[in-house]
Amino acid sequence: MHLAALLLASLLVPLASPAPAAPLPEQMARTGGGSQLLTAEASAVGATTGKLTWWDRREGHWVAVGSAPARFGAKGLAEGNVRVQGTDTTPTGLYALPYAFGVAAAPSGIRYPYRHATDRSWWCEDNESRAYNRWVEGLPADCRAAESEHLTAYASQYARALVIGFNYERPVRGRGAGIFLHVNGRGATAGCVSVAADAMDRVLAWADPARHPHIAIGTAEGPTAITRY
Repeated sequence: MHLAALLLASLLVPLASPAPAAPLPEQMARTGGGSQLLTAEASAVGATTGKLTWWDRREGHWVAVGSAPARFGAKGLAEGNVRVQGTDTTPTGLYALPYAFGVAAAPSGIRYPYRHATDRSWWCEDNESRAYNRWVEGLPADCRAAESEHLTAYASQYARALVIGFNYERPVRGRGAGIFLHVNGRGATAGCVSVAADAMDRVLAWADPARHPHIAIGTAEGPTAITRY
């Protein structure tokens, strides 16, 4: 065969397409052991926006069932196990979702435990309080109002929300308190993850505590890459 013919034949051989990337949860070190997962991914540690995706595990694989633009802390993200309270950073890591709550009534069909916030409902963020990083009905004597969140004061943001189990089971003083997945406010958050109201309702309609959903928060790459969790 002439050289020209060989060159033409080589050009006609189809190039192999790169294999599609595995779904994000299948690249992660851990997903919490359940069959539902939320991922909140930012492009970089200093980013204040990114994407929330919710996933179902079906027949041994993770399938994305919904997504929405997300907001993070005004100062970006920080490694969860060394985060400092009051830094306006969203903690990276893999966390349980203990329960839902809201100033608004529970949406129809919700399966998650749902606490309705009233004028007596606070989230204690006082490092000196025995109720640190806990919901309280009426402020305990050792929990200062200036160091806590009156939940109904954020009627739009906390219309409906999920508690993120950051620093929750065994709270470390000074690490941070009151980290939620909630409805968007005017801009970046003080450390929570937020989404549009319709997306929050879609998440609550989907989430099933019997399937042990968790949320993974992180960046696309680097030391806080979401795949590490």
